Amino acid sequence: MTEKCLPHDHGQNVEKKLRDMPSVDNFQIVADIFKQLGDGSRIRIFWLLCHCEECVMNISALVDMSSPAVSHHLRQLKSGGLIVSRREGKEVYYKAADTERAQLLHHMIEALVKIACPSEL
Repeated sequence: MTEKCLPHDHGQNVEKKLRDMPSVDNFQIVADIFKQLGDGSRIRIFWLLCHCEECVMNISALVDMSSPAVSHHLRQLKSGGLIVSRREGKEVYYKAADTERAQLLHHMIEALVKIACPSEL
């Protein structure tokens, strides 16, 4: 970021402290992730996939949703890089991506709603 000359000087040296502020594009990535998680059902599916690898039919049964609805949420999560899939014959299995981003979101969800991982119970 280029150094800014602020119209009002409040003696905080903000322009120097924030000289290396990330670009708008960096913040847009975060906004896009939060947009994807703006649906409670999608968060629930993501949380579930942080703990197991499952097919659409089983995910549908676990979250009591139709397969097309679950598939829609899975596409959104996959496009955001939060989940990955693998094919075994005709079946496709989904799980949370092994990335820092996915792990941070997983921990954030659990901290915000004060739930524990099934493995920690």
